[in-house]
Amino acid sequence: MSDTNIELISTISEDNTLELALREIEIPQPGENEVIIRIEAAPINPSDLGVMFSAADMTTASQSGSADRPVIRADVPAKFMGAVKKRVGKAIPVGNEGAGTVVAAGSSAAAQSLMGKTVAFIGGGSYRQYLCAKVQSCLELEPGTTAAEGASSFVNPLTALTMVETMRAEGHKAIVHAAAASNLGQMLNRICIADGIDLVNIVRKPEQETLLRELGAKYVVNSSSDSFMADLTQALIETGATIAFDPIGGGKLASDILTCMEAAVSRNTTEYSVYGSDIYKQVYIYGGLDRDPITLNRNFGFAWGVNGFLLFNALGKLSKETAIAMRKRIAAEIKTTFASHYTHEVSLAGALQLDAMAVYGKQATGEKFLIRPQS
Repeated sequence: MSDTNIELISTISEDNTLELALREIEIPQPGENEVIIRIEAAPINPSDLGVMFSAADMTTASQSGSADRPVIRADVPAKFMGAVKKRVGKAIPVGNEGAGTVVAAGSSAAAQSLMGKTVAFIGGGSYRQYLCAKVQSCLELEPGTTAAEGASSFVNPLTALTMVETMRAEGHKAIVHAAAASNLGQMLNRICIADGIDLVNIVRKPEQETLLRELGAKYVVNSSSDSFMADLTQALIETGATIAFDPIGGGKLASDILTCMEAAVSRNTTEYSVYGSDIYKQVYIYGGLDRDPITLNRNFGFAWGVNGFLLFNALGKLSKETAIAMRKRIAAEIKTTFASHYTHEVSLAGALQLDAMAVYGKQATGEKFLIRPQS
């Protein structure tokens, strides 16, 4: 094991400045039920960027420092400082998940059983070289699975599986998913095909339509098409989907989905009601790709809801048995159903380069970065 440990931190100062930098920290000793992981791969997810960039205006970003210790600074608009006041002056470690090799273990049997194994983990601070993690935060990967293959074992897979479990628990029978060509969207598509669940995929580019259809998706609609509303309504008629998951958040997409759901469920209604249909329609917002306000044009009756969807809150509503089964499925299918694909690999220092940040900061479909902390 190395004597040094480098981590990536994000700090907002009182002078309205965000600073991203690398710092040396000690490698901790594991407690009884803890392990030390030599991190070999960690993905950059949209949720990581929320911690990394916070409320900063990244168009103002500048780079200084050295090649192996770059420093990024950006302005935080004064109007947002109140929202982030609790993190002002605090160096926040970045990164929600990753994978690597267990190089030290605590005295418990559970910790010792992971010694030398390749594990995925969740819990924060994954953009570093060595991490101390609790055993229960680790997922032992099957033999032959690399750290890169297992790096995204938690956030996207658990989110996709929890969407399906939420659908079932709330009595819906099919799902609508926006930004559906993403890594998470492709996972959800594979899950739904395997489990026999109808999925309506919303994309915004023809090449994304082609991609999903080649992956076996039956229902794909393009929000940029002039026939989008008609196409979506027809897909909802055929599937009966009354629950949607939207990572875009801003704009009127949630409203459009609810409008089409109402049109689909009330198509055969002969009597008029000012309250609309009595079939409940639900849209969950689980991201903020569009930071504009959510616009709702109220033409979908009164039986509807728009709520936030946070993975850990949703997981807390599931039984322990369901959660265990989900983790086992992820480990068994990490190279197939839950496979992630990366277009760029960077070191910790490489992640703090303006040209790289300009790419992964867009959160664009088909541009996923993997950090290699040991390189």
